[in-house]
Amino acid sequence: MSLRIALFGQAPFGRDVLAGLVDAGHDVVGVHVPPDKGRPDPLAADAESRGLSLLRHPGFRRKGQPRQERVADVLAWGADLNVLAYVTVILPVEIVDAPKHRSLCFHPSLLPKYRGGAAIPWQIMLGETESGVTVFRPDEGVDTGPIVVQKGGVRVEESDNAASLYYDKLYPLGVEAILEAVAAVAGGTARYEPQSEAGASHQGLVDDEVARIDWSKPLAELDCHVRGCDPAPGARARWGERVVRLFDARRLGEACDAAPGTVLRAEEGALVLAATGGALRVGRMRVDDAKKAPAAESGLAVGDRLT
Repeated sequence: MSLRIALFGQAPFGRDVLAGLVDAGHDVVGVHVPPDKGRPDPLAADAESRGLSLLRHPGFRRKGQPRQERVADVLAWGADLNVLAYVTVILPVEIVDAPKHRSLCFHPSLLPKYRGGAAIPWQIMLGETESGVTVFRPDEGVDTGPIVVQKGGVRVEESDNAASLYYDKLYPLGVEAILEAVAAVAGGTARYEPQSEAGASHQGLVDDEVARIDWSKPLAELDCHVRGCDPAPGARARWGERVVRLFDARRLGEACDAAPGTVLRAEEGALVLAATGGALRVGRMRVDDAKKAPAAESGLAVGDRLT
């Protein structure tokens, strides 16, 4: 059965979900994408090329209350189902629960673990070895609604950072999971399994305070922290009065007696830093507001120390 679908999303992920919905024969009656921030959004461009109704509201609330005129814009689409494909705006219940089949929402973790808006970096930062995706029906909580589709078995490698885990592994699996969940709703076979609170967790956003490096951490934890903060905001350290962010890191199992954070050597454009229980090879760095560059070009010399 074909459904009238309102799609909320952005970026290539949202674009690919849109293409999959159209290919499956659904009628996408409207698309919402946040306003552009410096570059055109792929989902918005694709929606426009298809002649779909497109909204670019920056949000749907003012002082915590729904903006009724913006809610009305969405309800005018007359959707049977809302699909939330990597949504960053907060949708009021007046939108989420309005369609006949309510809403489906994508989340890049195996819920109930890693609820919140930074699930991918936290999985790496906390040393998870397996990941996956979930499609659930949103309720009044944060990522707490009943699960419709969940796909696991994604191995988190020691070489993964937040970008590779998402783009190489969770992105394609997430598009597949959304389309599978929509097909189940359309076919009347969708099951809504309540989430267990056993093992549930919620993590906040990864800001500069969270990204600050604690050099006393063991090498394995330090490595996870740096990779989880890559590519944004970048694990943050101090070099005197300057801020240095670390990218493209991997741990080395060599013995080291120097104080953690000390530059041991340069190799092939990278810098090797002392850590607690070994060393960390850092491929690129960003110093203050400069662009990312090979770490060996950062100005740091052997014997300098990050704190």
